[in-house]
Amino acid sequence: MSVPFATKHLPAAPDVVAPDGSDVRVLLALPGGSMAHFALAPGRTSRAVAHRTVEEIWFFLGGRGEMWRRQGEREEITPVSAGVCITIPLGTHFQFRSFGPEPLTAVAITMPPWPGEDEAYFVPGRWEPA
Repeated sequence: MSVPFATKHLPAAPDVVAPDGSDVRVLLALPGGSMAHFALAPGRTSRAVAHRTVEEIWFFLGGRGEMWRRQGEREEITPVSAGVCITIPLGTHFQFRSFGPEPLTAVAITMPPWPGEDEAYFVPGRWEPA
């Protein structure tokens, strides 16, 4: 079975607002995973979420902020900025916030591909969403 080649430029406007509150620009997908671009405006804090069936790898492109992740009793806050790469294993509760004058931006790979709007569910977070 042959999968066609795909090419796409980053959309100028977001395709959707994620359940966590970040602006999402949908990129491309293959049978094993999908990719999207995320942006969280300066001074904003996302809503805390977890995923039902997918895990992700995020690579930060710009801005600066923090990512909170929790699995059971294990919890950590990671400073994030351009060049930082993090994982979000299945079932991880996570939340992020943006500091400074620029949006916090990242590309993320979702494995398997993002299944739809019911994938993310809200969980108690570390910070108050704003």
